[in-house]
Amino acid sequence: MYKIIVIEDETPVRRGIILTTDWVSLECVLVGEAPNGEEGLKLALDLSPDIIITDVKMPRMNGTEMVRALKDSGIQSHIIMLTAYNDFNYVQSALRLGVKDYLIKPLKNGDLENSVKTVIDNIKNQLHASSSENTLLSVPNLPLSEHTFNKYIAGAIKYIDSHCREDISLTTVARYLDISEGYLSRIFKKETNYTFTDYLIYYRIKLSMQLLKDHRLKVYEVADSVGYSDTTYFSNQFKKIVGMSPTKYQERCN
Repeated sequence: MYKIIVIEDETPVRRGIILTTDWVSLECVLVGEAPNGEEGLKLALDLSPDIIITDVKMPRMNGTEMVRALKDSGIQSHIIMLTAYNDFNYVQSALRLGVKDYLIKPLKNGDLENSVKTVIDNIKNQLHASSSENTLLSVPNLPLSEHTFNKYIAGAIKYIDSHCREDISLTTVARYLDISEGYLSRIFKKETNYTFTDYLIYYRIKLSMQLLKDHRLKVYEVADSVGYSDTTYFSNQFKKIVGMSPTKYQERCN
């Protein structure tokens, strides 16, 4: 059985999720609940649940802050995020933190159950959108803390994370860090085993693969969201790395 905790500040919503979901049929057991991110963080650290269902906007500590704190603490729980705010910025922030799914409140019948099933399939390694996705498994993840890399590399990766939608380059980031392009290029390759340009491309394509799993998003919207104003160029880059077009990849994510 997979351990689950539910974190939601609205008591009726939280109790509704807990009492109306058939956890046993989902191969799950509810091990705890919390009314805010701060208590949810403590609960997760104590119980190390397999899956955390959490709201975004909560008192004392919001869902995004809580997930970031969990990642920094080494907790590898799979996160399903709930939000009443259909704002792409929340979605993008959640995906950057490794959130497995997000659901818009009020939930429709079956939404949560289907999301939990998908996450469990992922845990079992039985659900793969495409075998070609494995080509990206070696792409370095963002550091979980600023101490993971040299401070300049950590700063560069954070800049990519925050500005990937913009027209950025080695020059842009070097100026931001107040170091030379040559120095940044050398240490970036040394510490990540990727050139700055390759890392940026892989980062954008990897993020786009996550976004394309949401069938509500169009390919051109995903392209723009990861920093490609030219959809055709984005599609060519995507196909070169993933082995298929963004449209075909999205279709295979059913």
